[in-house]
Amino acid sequence: MKGKNMDTNKWTSVAIKKQKHTVLKAICEGKYRAPGAMVEKLIDDYCDYQAKKNKVTTEQFVKELINGKHRD
Repeated sequence: MKGKNMDTNKWTSVAIKKQKHTVLKAICEGKYRAPGAMVEKLIDDYCDYQAKKNKVTTEQFVKELINGKHRD
């Protein structure tokens, strides 16, 4: 991406420990996903699970989470 700036309204980066990244890549190879897509799936699965647990829609759970609710 030399000479181009990443759109920070659309993309961001996350640092994780090397060992966890190695595990993530191994999971991705088995599931035919890119690491970013796998992280998105993990987040979606977590939100779906928590929404069911809290008896709200996933959309409502995410909205509430972003607004500070459901944080332990």
